[in-house]
Amino acid sequence: MTRILFIGDIVGRPGRDLVHRGLAALVAAHDIDLVVANVENAAAGFGITREIGDQLLDRGVDVMTSGNHIWDKKEALEYIGAEARLLRPINYPAGAPGSGTYLARTKENVSVGVVNAMGRVFMLNIDDPFAAVPRAVEALRARARIVFVDFHAEATSEKVAMGWHLDGKVTAVVGTHTHVQTADERILPKGTAYLTDAGMTGPHDSVIGVEIEPALGRFLNALPARFDTATANPRLNGVVVEADEETGRAVDIERISYSRDEIDDLAGASS
Repeated sequence: MTRILFIGDIVGRPGRDLVHRGLAALVAAHDIDLVVANVENAAAGFGITREIGDQLLDRGVDVMTSGNHIWDKKEALEYIGAEARLLRPINYPAGAPGSGTYLARTKENVSVGVVNAMGRVFMLNIDDPFAAVPRAVEALRARARIVFVDFHAEATSEKVAMGWHLDGKVTAVVGTHTHVQTADERILPKGTAYLTDAGMTGPHDSVIGVEIEPALGRFLNALPARFDTATANPRLNGVVVEADEETGRAVDIERISYSRDEIDDLAGASS
């Protein structure tokens, strides 16, 4: 069996700190073979930089996915072309730098395909993910039975529809973007693990990662305000998917959520 840890959207320094402190211990505790993380908010809540991406890779992240904030830092345009392990949604129009797929290998030399896609409901009107993802999966299937999909989307209905669309074609479909972990993990009838949203790795005493007062003010008075990353109550959200290497079907899916203290306890126990 192959066990994949997917880390929900890493938000700013608080989220990166949790990964730095606890990823090795999480890998050991959950017997993880491959780590995938959504990093589009890793740089102060908006985008990714080369320095931050390299640090996350050094800490043990194997593949980095993203979404609509991938281009928020200009240097990402160059970095994504140089770092194949950093993905952008596959359904960006032709000409966008980078790739939406990556073929990873575990320490046991098991091939795992990773696909990153983005929804269109209440999002950018880019290419159709329901057409783009199956094409990508078909290309990866020649080299990997296990295929993991990060579907970065706003609407729950669109994420659920993608899960059913890909049931039996991929190992897992896990949603990102909304930063709130859902409790609907399941294995669909044809063997695809599904979760609407993996949640957020970052400050949970916040409004989806940013300081409460400016975000609340936007709802109260509709005036523009600077959004800074919050710091309180950092938690690491994610999901562990176990897959059969012969069939590519999921055999288990487990949500995880750790406070900073729990991460530190885990790290201490494994040292």
